[in-house]
Amino acid sequence: MTVLGYLANGLVYSSIIVLGSIGLSLVYSIADFANFAHGDTMTIGAYSAFVTLSAISAVGGLGGTVLGLPYGFFPALVVGIAVAAVVAIGTEKLIYEPLDVDSIGLLITSIGIAFIYRAAVQIRFGSDVTRFDIPALRPIEALVPYGVRVTLHDVAIVGSAAVLVVGLHVLLQYTDLGRKMRAMADNPDLARVSGIRTKRVKLWTWVIGAGLAGAGGVFLGLFNQLSPRMGFNLLLVIFAAVILGGIGSVYGAMAGGLLIGMITQLTPVFSNVIEALPIWPGWLATLLENLISIEYANAIAFVIMVVVLLVRPNGIAGEGAT
Repeated sequence: MTVLGYLANGLVYSSIIVLGSIGLSLVYSIADFANFAHGDTMTIGAYSAFVTLSAISAVGGLGGTVLGLPYGFFPALVVGIAVAAVVAIGTEKLIYEPLDVDSIGLLITSIGIAFIYRAAVQIRFGSDVTRFDIPALRPIEALVPYGVRVTLHDVAIVGSAAVLVVGLHVLLQYTDLGRKMRAMADNPDLARVSGIRTKRVKLWTWVIGAGLAGAGGVFLGLFNQLSPRMGFNLLLVIFAAVILGGIGSVYGAMAGGLLIGMITQLTPVFSNVIEALPIWPGWLATLLENLISIEYANAIAFVIMVVVLLVRPNGIAGEGAT
């Protein structure tokens, strides 16, 4: 595969990371704690879409396809987003809100919630991996000569993620709810005394953040496969993207997600560069090639995150700029 091919794959993977990163950053900036159940919220969204699509297929489907996806996939995507949002709201109202603890206490609680989510999914669906009932596609023929082996499904993932990101930007910048959310992120006490109904804004934050996580989980299942640990396995990468972009900054989370996703997919390119450059002893080149391999892609992403933070301690977009 060419560098262009790895970049194309990186763009698809980054689209999923960005959706997860935005949701996590939104919740952190307004609910004021790091939600470790966020990855498993993605899993809930993915499996909800899986059940919905299976039900639609069982009754004959809706007929027709768009970008290689059956029409039934899109109602399933909406259901995945909605279920993830409803579960997040229920968790907020029943567990997080009644707790009289600080942000560290909420963080620890969210770890327990993540185990509950994951166990519920595993009890219902088992521990084996599965896939959406969608036929696999061949790579787009026009791009194969350039070493780019992406399918129409990948195009659908990138396009859908772009629509969701643009929609969030419009909401944050041009709507009354968006202005209230930005005010709460900047100064929740001032927002409260200014007459903003902070509890209502927080609920909408959970809806949007969890909804984006649900969409990211559906696309992750389409890109790869579904398993009860799929969201959990991606959680640390999402946290890396949020930290790299600047904790509390939605736009920083977008940039961090794009960068981290690209890095993880470009790892084979880095390995090839090391192999091609005769500037170090053979034993060192072999060691670096073994370290910089696809198996350690996430570790490489974290190393680069640390390097960037050494230069910009507050991340790419600084802190607190929703």
